[in-house]
Amino acid sequence: MIPKKYITWGSSGAVIRELAAYGAERAKVVGPENVYDFTIGSPSIEPPKKFFDVLDRLMKTVSPIELHTYAPAAGLESVRAAVAKYLTETFGVQYSPNDIYMTHGASSALAIILAALMSEGEEALVLAPYFPEYKIYVEQAGGTLIEVPCDEDFQVDLAALEAKLTPKTSVIIINSPNNPSGAVLSPDSVKAIAELLNKKAAEYGHPIYIVADEPYRELVYGDVEVPFIPAYYDNTVYCYSFSKSLSLPGERIGFLALSPKMTEHDNAWAAVCGAGRALGYVCVSTMFQQAAAECLGVTADISKYDDNRQLAYSALSDMGFNCVKPDGAFYLFIKAPGGDSQAFCRKAMEKDILVVPGDAFGCPGYVRLAYCVPFDRIKRSLPAFKALAEEYGL
Repeated sequence: MIPKKYITWGSSGAVIRELAAYGAERAKVVGPENVYDFTIGSPSIEPPKKFFDVLDRLMKTVSPIELHTYAPAAGLESVRAAVAKYLTETFGVQYSPNDIYMTHGASSALAIILAALMSEGEEALVLAPYFPEYKIYVEQAGGTLIEVPCDEDFQVDLAALEAKLTPKTSVIIINSPNNPSGAVLSPDSVKAIAELLNKKAAEYGHPIYIVADEPYRELVYGDVEVPFIPAYYDNTVYCYSFSKSLSLPGERIGFLALSPKMTEHDNAWAAVCGAGRALGYVCVSTMFQQAAAECLGVTADISKYDDNRQLAYSALSDMGFNCVKPDGAFYLFIKAPGGDSQAFCRKAMEKDILVVPGDAFGCPGYVRLAYCVPFDRIKRSLPAFKALAEEYGL
């Protein structure tokens, strides 16, 4: 029998991709320059030159058989060693290759680690707003996703977090910089979360793991600091993707890193390997693993995103839209006038503005605008946003 959960997940679809598909069809009718698509968080800047230089050298100096062969399930030993060395030198946590599992982007890292850490009937907490696919990954692992509302600035509400913790809690997922709000947790917030989880883990008699989902780590603005959570809390698994920092979403390359001090480290590593095997997330591209390893710490020209952020935030704020200025990532999370995000998105669509309702992120009453688009698209969209603001009497 076909499992009902897969039918449900497959039939419901992903609202972000459905809106993007609508935008592509609409562009055929009115022209792509007249559709203001802010739906998908896909990088709009080129990968750095170093990536192409490394790729070119690999293709010229490594035999095709070796370059395109199967990698070991957990990744090439040399690449895992390079990642461990980079994390150790950058953040001061002593990683080894035996802590690193190479993945097909952050999404497979999340699916693997949640399957590895959760048992049937356990709960995973997530700070809302959050990436919608977390719910799928948790439910696939046999768990239940529990939403924890943040405060009005999208920072952690410790009282709300403590109220949601129970003996069934096995994991809390933290995404900072955050998709969709762009919020970055402060070092003090991370310390407070760590203290709370240590207290509750001792009370419950079992570890509570943090899964730190950080594909946007380098995408921060000004002097904002992104705390490295494993340096604050031993039972942390760090999940990373090169999709945003190197503008390589299609290459599907990332990794997860178990904290070397985590409880039951060896069992957790075995579970990660087992989960990767069961889910089919093994043997990441040999060529792209090697290229990514040589580009650790390198980024595309992310200053362009700051230009987009400044324009989108200032222009929409001046029109009367209410949004918290993001410190990271490449999203604006706008409070929907009237409080109905679905109705707002429909009105926006009438003006060929495509944004995503916050309901999809566990935060009704808001909409997400992805500003990782050409600067000119934001400029061209402003008259349409102005007309939308006037309709709402802003």
